[in-house]
Parts: sequence; C-alpha cells; structure tokens
Amino acid sequence: MMISSLSGFKNPFFIGVAGTGMSALAQYLQGIGKNVSGSDRYFKEGEFNKTKDKLETEGIKCFLQDGTGINDKTDLVVVSTAIEDTVYEVQKAKQLNIPIIKRSKLLAMIAESKKTIAVGGTSGKSTTTAMLFAILEHAGMQPSIISGAGLTSIIKEGKIGNAKVGKGDWLVIEADESDGSIIHYKPEIGLLLNVDKDHKEIDALMEIFTVFKNNSKKFVVNQSHSLARKLSQDINNDFSIDKKFPARYISKDFKQTGLEIQFTIDNSKFTIHALGRHNMENAVAAITVANQIGVSLETSAAALKNYEGIYRRSQVYGNKNGVWLIDDYAHNPVKCAASIMACQPVAKKVIAWFQPHGYAPTKFLRRDQ
Repeated sequence: MMISSLSGFKNPFFIGVAGTGMSALAQYLQGIGKNVSGSDRYFKEGEFNKTKDKLETEGIKCFLQDGTGINDKTDLVVVSTAIEDTVYEVQKAKQLNIPIIKRSKLLAMIAESKKTIAVGGTSGKSTTTAMLFAILEHAGMQPSIISGAGLTSIIKEGKIGNAKVGKGDWLVIEADESDGSIIHYKPEIGLLLNVDKDHKEIDALMEIFTVFKNNSKKFVVNQSHSLARKLSQDINNDFSIDKKFPARYISKDFKQTGLEIQFTIDNSKFTIHALGRHNMENAVAAITVANQIGVSLETSAAALKNYEGIYRRSQVYGNKNGVWLIDDYAHNPVKCAASIMACQPVAKKVIAWFQPHGYAPTKFLRRDQ
C-alpha cells in the first residue's frame, strides 16, 4: 500500500526518532494531531536521555529499538537513510505489511500540505531557515518550521527546537542536498544560498540544484556566489552582498563590532547579534524571501534585532578570564574559513579546534584548502 498524503495515516512510528531530522518530523506530525511513536538505538532501559524526555513531553511515545513499539495499530513506519533493511524493526514492519517510507519522502509530503519555502545550499541553511522563521513569526504570520538545528527561541520553551507547528499557511524547511532529498520538494519558493564542494563534487551538486530550481514555483539565488548565480530564474527575485553583482536586494555598509553585525539594504538598517559576513549573507537571503511574501524591510529589521541564534552555529558560551568560548558546526574548508574569520573581530588571538565531521567527509575534503 502506497501512502501519498498526510491524510493516509494516523499512527506513524519512527525508527531512529532521536536523530535531528527524524525528531523534527516526529514533533511536526504530533503537532498536527497524529499519534506519533518511535524508537532509537540510543534509548537504554533505565537511562535518562534528554531527547527522549523532550519527545515524551510533546506526547510522542518512545520505545527501545527492540520492536515492541510497532503493533497492529501502526500504519506507517518512517526510516532515515541511516537505517538499514536488516534492522529488526524494519523486518517486523515488513512482516506486518506496514508501509515504510524514507524521511525525505515524508518531508516532501509535509511540504506539499503547506505553502513551503525550501532553503537550499551547501552552507548556511539552518541559520537562514531560523532567521526567516523569526521574521515571519514577528510579522504575525504564524509560520511552521522544520530545521536541521535547534532554534534558541524554541529551545527556551523546553523543546528540542528543530520544529514548530504554526497556524499560518507558510512552512519553512531546510532542504538537504547531502543525501539528495532536496529533489523531492516542490516548494512555493526555493532559495539557493551557495554551492561549494561538500559531501558531493560540484558537478553533482549543480545537477541536484538544477532539479531543485525546476521544482520550485519561484526561485531565489545569491547573485554574489558564482555557481548559484548560474541558476538564477529572475534577477528581480535575487539578492547579493556585493554591488559588483546586481540583484533586487543588495546589502552594503557591513560592519562587525564584537558579537554584533550591522548592514543596510535600501535605506533600512539591520543590527543582528551574530558573527561574520556569512551571517549577513544568510540574513539578506531571509530578508529577501520575506519581502517577496509581503514583509517589509523595517519589520524584518525589528525581527532580526531580537534573533537569538541556533544551537552550535557561532554559539557563544561565555567569557572567562577574558577568553570567549564559541562553538560552531563548521565542517568543510569554506565553512571553517568563514567561522574563523567571523571570530577575528572578537579578539586579537583566535585558537581553533577542529573536530572531523565523520570519516567519509573528512577524507573527501582532505586536499581542499
């Protein structure tokens, strides 16, 4: 049996529900009235798990990954790309003839049920998604969000922070190119931030992003990024952070003072508690899309003044004995360079520790500077 829309099931079960992408979808479905449950290999008998605790607070029933959570009422099983067919729960679902779908397919279904803005690119997706959500929320549009990172503003509500269901028409999602799932979405607005070697070679990425463009009703690109510029649909949709590359929305007068950035678009001044030019770029992308669905530059400026950031993206932990501790998820050469550059106006000396983001990506990028 094929499930093709959200109305086709009531009791979904997530295998690997604690994962960032999976937990976001589980919370979203629970928020729209589904009876969600799930399991994870990190859940252990009698052992506290923070993610499990927050999921259960939302009403999502959590089980050990031993098959006990899947029963005759389960009418859909959701798996991520990390879940192999050999996992016992997948085998049990097959024995019970329960439909099994990939996370990306479910997200595409959710995206189809709303007016969706899909944020794509190899860098900055989580931050831009969060900034756009903050703007639309401040504008009273009651948006929904499905993100790859927890928003501080939602974490403060005691939630994981990577999903929220609003009553409005708009949904902002992070569209991932690393597993190719971005090609499944048919958004109202597709946004392309940049294209850099990360997980895949440039040619493969350009093919994927071309499909993304063709699937989007309106496509917005970063004109100041050479590869993104090639996929422009209409320069009047686009943005730029460099006047050498014309676009409808161009930022200028960038300045970073300590932990704060400032810039101007048209005659509107923006001040954001964030680090680096790359975060100006992310903000300009969010402002551009918001303006095209009716949010004024002034409203965006007011929203971003109170932007609280997201988990592990230039996250400032504090200052002790004159030393700032900042955590960032940067894991490819372009991201690492942007992150280090963003810290340089904060202090005279920057010490950076790098933790490889898995064996395969580190090997893939080892020769890149």
